[in-house]
Amino acid sequence: MDTRGIDQMLSELRATSQVAAGKPAQAPGAAGGTDFGEVLKSAIDQVSSAQMQAQEMAKGFSAGDPNVNLQDVMVNLQKASLSFQQMVQVRNKLVTAYQDMMNMSV
Repeated sequence: MDTRGIDQMLSELRATSQVAAGKPAQAPGAAGGTDFGEVLKSAIDQVSSAQMQAQEMAKGFSAGDPNVNLQDVMVNLQKASLSFQQMVQVRNKLVTAYQDMMNMSV
């Protein structure tokens, strides 16, 4: 079974994760790097953080906080919604890929 495509995809995910975390990206195929589980957990934590921040802003606006305006609340709620939808789509793709691999004959 040829795993070059999977390895390339994982290295690209690692590089993107490092760029998002503000770290310099390693060259593709570099030894070491982060674990896929760590990257996935980090992405889930970022989505959760975005949702909590949007909810706090919405609560502040509804409580009448003068430092929170409606435009910022709506933008943050949309960002949180989009990041959650993206996470769900990535999960769906991973589940589909896993099912396809499990259905392959060896």
